[in-house]
Amino acid sequence: MELNYHRTGNGPTLMILHGLFGTWENWGAQIKMLADRYDIIAADLRNHGASPHSDTTDYHLMAEDVIELMDRLDIDSTLMLGHSMGGKVAMQLTLDHPGRIDKLIVADIAPVDYGPHHEAVFRGLFNVDLAAIRSRADADARLAEHIDSAGVRAFLLKNLQRSRDGGFSWKMNLKALHDAYDRITAAPSASGQFDGPVLFIKGGNSEYLLPEHADAIKARFPNARYKVIEGTGHWLHAEKPAAFNRLVERFLSEYG
Repeated sequence: MELNYHRTGNGPTLMILHGLFGTWENWGAQIKMLADRYDIIAADLRNHGASPHSDTTDYHLMAEDVIELMDRLDIDSTLMLGHSMGGKVAMQLTLDHPGRIDKLIVADIAPVDYGPHHEAVFRGLFNVDLAAIRSRADADARLAEHIDSAGVRAFLLKNLQRSRDGGFSWKMNLKALHDAYDRITAAPSASGQFDGPVLFIKGGNSEYLLPEHADAIKARFPNARYKVIEGTGHWLHAEKPAAFNRLVERFLSEYG
């Protein structure tokens, strides 16, 4: 599958992968801050953004999509940064193809099975009747029947786009993501270890990356380091982009 991507900047290549319901555009602040030091490639994963849709989704397939993109762009190896679902894709790829990754940064996710925890989000998304709404405000009102957080609704509504007929459609493949949800919440399927430099960054208020995940991380990434950005939740890179970028740049420049 040929992924859609955005490329800018100069320097060592840094590939960036978004989380569930996201697109490469979620990384705008990081791209702007890092493009003077890195050749940044931010991709839309399958069933997201402008990348192709597929009925099948799992971490092995998503990782192979990224490998296809690297091969298409003649990139032998790269620095890799992934958040949430994108972090799991990055971990899968790193374990499947350790020679293709120079350094890995994982934002607020561990290589574990989290179980279902997006039920309200899916209920809200399926509650939006695309044929009936006339505006983004209409869509927001339907989402609000199931999702209290205005910030979460605004994030999800970035997926809403005008269709050619003047109506609305989702950029993401909502049905496929819902059908594959148990595989998205699962741990990466790869085995083995990656002995290279790895940094896990936790949002201080987030419950995604916890002390009880340390053994699972060390089993796969024995040289992993950890940093916490206090006062942030799961979307730590959006909440405190300057602090997040400082950790990224320091790790990429100092380790390995």
